[in-house]
Formats: sequence, structure tokens, C-alpha cells
Amino acid sequence: MNKIQVGIVGGTGYTGVELLRLLANHPHAEVKVITSRSEAGMSVADMFPSLRGRFDLCFSEPNMEALKACDLVFFATPHGVAMSLTPDLIEAGVRVIDLAADFRLNDLKVWQDWYGMEHSCPEVMKDVVYGLPELYREQIKSAKVIANPGCYPTAIQLGFQPLLKAGIVDLKHLVADGKSGISGAGRAAKVGSLSAETSESFKAYGINGHRHLPEIAEGLTSMASGSKVGLTFVPHLVPMIRGIEATLYAKLTEDWSVEQLQALFEKQYQDELFVDVMPAGSMPDTRMVKGSNMCRMAVYRPAGGDVVVVTSVIDNLVKGASGQAIQNMNIMFNFAENCGLEQLALMP
Repeated sequence: MNKIQVGIVGGTGYTGVELLRLLANHPHAEVKVITSRSEAGMSVADMFPSLRGRFDLCFSEPNMEALKACDLVFFATPHGVAMSLTPDLIEAGVRVIDLAADFRLNDLKVWQDWYGMEHSCPEVMKDVVYGLPELYREQIKSAKVIANPGCYPTAIQLGFQPLLKAGIVDLKHLVADGKSGISGAGRAAKVGSLSAETSESFKAYGINGHRHLPEIAEGLTSMASGSKVGLTFVPHLVPMIRGIEATLYAKLTEDWSVEQLQALFEKQYQDELFVDVMPAGSMPDTRMVKGSNMCRMAVYRPAGGDVVVVTSVIDNLVKGASGQAIQNMNIMFNFAENCGLEQLALMP
């Protein structure tokens, strides 16, 4: 089988280097172009010595002709970049996976309100599929553009999905308490990301409104067959490098036992390669998924009350970003879904 030719726009951030790490072991994909305006001319191996001997590439200025020669282009860029280049790429027959948020919301008025810019290619939205394989696998197969989900939205939507599809919780009172490692803030130098600022500390942020909130709410509404959800989402920054932990709360509207809830979750995800419903009583932690494309979760009904609690963990840079992007690529090009993604979690 010939390898597909891959381009990466914006390869110097954490999601860019994570794409390179995972694609280095992919038998059916070859990175031909990797761009960075600020680092044009520098070799990939000089910037990322961990990749020495695996990529004989230099970063280059974005060049549309080079990108149009690819089969697929990943965008690992700030919001607003992908939408400026995607129309020309799909016209040339190139498929696109955007790891930022340019295509994640169907309601572009809501998108513009949250991201503070006008959407430059609304006509492309008809070609976009939201790239959560556990919900939209069939649509992903033929998609021209994939909106790769955010890290919090991935962990939260997967955790809530069985409950919403079964219709056994109060949709007006969903709570998502999320925790993220510092790599979720990106690789740019910022005071708030300094070790001295984050170590030995733990804080909430974005309580009055986080950009992932409308994405999560839109996804949960779709799971609930279009019924609007009431979601309270509070993210937290914790002093670790990688990882997302989401503790989810919902009020039961039917008297399901913890055994029934466990069976519901196991049935929902029994055929999924990258979702692991752990045995009853388990306590998933971020170490269980570090460096892997796995989402692990457990379901509880504390003290026999009417609240169901789900805890869901992922690596924010893998299942929450680059790994899920490659999972989507595999589906789009009819590769085995776990191709290049069989890395086990790192311990310790």
C-alpha cells in the first residue's frame, strides 16, 4: 500500500510535535511538509532532538502548492488559521483535519461571539464533520474537513454519552468538573505557565465562560436528540504536564442501580478500541492514559443517592488532540483505526 502524503501546518507547538511522534511509527502515512513561519529553515531534528533519525525535514513557510500536493493536511495552529486556507485545499482535493476550533461549532454566530472574529468560510461548514469517532464514525469516513474535538470536550462528551442516549438523567442540571495539565495552555511562553506559578498550586479558571463550553453543550444536545442541555462546566489547572480528568455529575430521573449503570456503559463502549469502561469501584487516574490514545472511565452512584457520577480521563495531547486526529485520519483513509496508535500508557 502506498503511503498517503501528509502536511502539518504549525508544527512547533505541543500538538504539532505530538503529531510527529505518532506519525513516525505510522506505516501508511508520510509527512512531506511541515510549516512554521517563525522557524522556517530549521530542521525538525534540531528543534525536537527526540525525533532525530525519524524525520529528514525542515520547517518551511506555508506554501499552498506544497500543501495542495498532500493527501491530507493537519492544522496545529491558533484559531483562525485553518479557515483561511481550507477552502483552497478542499477545492484541490486535499482533506483537512483542524486541531483548533475553526470548525467545531455549527452555529457560527455563537462561534464568532466566543472567538472574537468573523468566520471567513461559512460555505465550508457543509463539508465539516465533528471528529469524535465514537459518535460520528460513519460520517468521518467520507468527510472533507474534520473538526477535531477539544480535550475537555472529548473527556466530557464520552463520559456523558451513555446517560444521555439512555435518557435517564435530568438534562437541565449537568455538571462537568474538569482538570487539565499545564500543556493544555500551549507551548508559548506565558507567566501563568511558568513552573514557579503552577507548582504546588491548584485553581479553577474560566468559571464565567470557557471556550469549550458551547462545543460541549452542542455535542451533548446532539446526544440528547436535540433536547437542550443545562451544563455547568468549571475547568481547573493542576500542577502536572499532561492529562485531563473530568468528574461528571447528573441527576437520575429513573431508579437505575449501579449494576445497571455499569452494564449500560460497558454495552455503549464494548466495541470501541479507545474507550475503556473500568470495573465497578475503579478510580481512573491520568497516569493510566499518559502518552496513549485511550479514554478510561468509571461510573458511580454514591451512597445509593439519585446522582450518578462519572470520572473520565484522557491524555490531553493524544486522545484530546493529536492522537484523535490520527484516529480520524485512519478512518478517513480506511486504515485500521488503531494504526500507529497502540502506544501503552507511560508508567511512572
